[in-house]
Amino acid sequence: MNDIFRSGKINAASLSRRSFIASTVAGGAALALSGRTAFAQSGDTLRVGFISPRTGPLGGFGETDGYVLELARKALANGLQAGGKTWKVDILDQDTQSDPSRAGQLAKDLINNQAIDLMLAVSTPETINPVADACEAAGIPCLSTVMPWEAWYFGRGAKPGAPSPFKWTYHFGFGVEEFHKAYVSQWNLIETNKKVGVMYPNDADGNAIRTHLAPALSKAGFTIVDPGAYETGTTDFTAQIALFRQEGVEIFNSFPIPPDFAAFWRQAAQQGLTQQIKICQIAKTGLFPSDIEALGDLGLNIGSAAYWHKAFPYKSTLTGVSGTELADGYETASGKQWTQQLGASLALLDAGFDALKASTDVKSKEAVAKAISTLKTTTIAGKVDFTSGPVANVSPGPIIGTQWVKAPEGSKFALDYVVTENATDPNVPVGAKLTAYNG
Repeated sequence: MNDIFRSGKINAASLSRRSFIASTVAGGAALALSGRTAFAQSGDTLRVGFISPRTGPLGGFGETDGYVLELARKALANGLQAGGKTWKVDILDQDTQSDPSRAGQLAKDLINNQAIDLMLAVSTPETINPVADACEAAGIPCLSTVMPWEAWYFGRGAKPGAPSPFKWTYHFGFGVEEFHKAYVSQWNLIETNKKVGVMYPNDADGNAIRTHLAPALSKAGFTIVDPGAYETGTTDFTAQIALFRQEGVEIFNSFPIPPDFAAFWRQAAQQGLTQQIKICQIAKTGLFPSDIEALGDLGLNIGSAAYWHKAFPYKSTLTGVSGTELADGYETASGKQWTQQLGASLALLDAGFDALKASTDVKSKEAVAKAISTLKTTTIAGKVDFTSGPVANVSPGPIIGTQWVKAPEGSKFALDYVVTENATDPNVPVGAKLTAYNG
């Protein structure tokens, strides 16, 4: 999970099958050298911070970031055209080590000591919220993705019905409504008693989901069995499992970090709960193949949700690669299976640099923030539109129902990640029928 491309180097030969990647690798070094010379003379440099969790318990979210950042740097090797000028771009990436306090400290360092022009932050409230708060306090435009927008917006102090308190910080991607649509669509694919055992942690994600999603699922006809919030790092789930067995739940839903779910699911198997579960739908963990492989046979047929999948029919505005090209390129370069974070991190770079190109003055923090607030573009992960969000500073995005199944014989990897429903973006093709967990 934590084996990351820290060196930033990618084998050029391994990427030669893809025209974009081949051309950038072949000419990247020369362009970078000539570009640095030209830019050094003009002094026109944009500095963009990029903060993600590349190690620690949330390291799966950042595992592919080295590859994505290398693609971005090669696409920007001869500069960014904005405001009638060509700008050299420095992307300054930092690893939070899955520590919220460190995330905030890294943000302050990039703001105060590195003089960044734009901040990009990706993956989970533990990363994004402290970074966004630091940027809001300092007057630095910040764009983020990959966490429920309610946990970003309300979790940082915004009030329902009140004007947005944020001037500098913006977030795009899925929210509770997208989870609601996807889950109702997914859960109605299999006949169950509609009893849902939920295990939501006492954190920004869990609290937002409990407050907003659970009531919506109840209105859709599902009976929610909630034993109450649990603390991250819990190791004994006997009480929760006993309640779920007693109530006869056939659907399980949770938003845990990977170690917590692994502990719970193994105990659930030992104590007989998994035998009655027809749909196991998890979020935050279960997003990446390493999470599922670590569970052995217990991981087969677990349902998940994708904020990006290689089947998404969109291309990167920054690099030009398609979803299939991005996934195949990563697998060739790394020897590892593609993950949905590839498209999410690239989408953040797409949107960030589209905003810079649209800005009237890329060296004006106010102008960049305004460009984000009116941004309308289509990234590799789909539409980003800050002009029509549910609240100011937010652009909603899709979450697609998926499932981990055994890969066909002869496949390079043990698991296949299939799309089973597409209620929040019908442009994404459904690739497989949902299978019952014990089916």
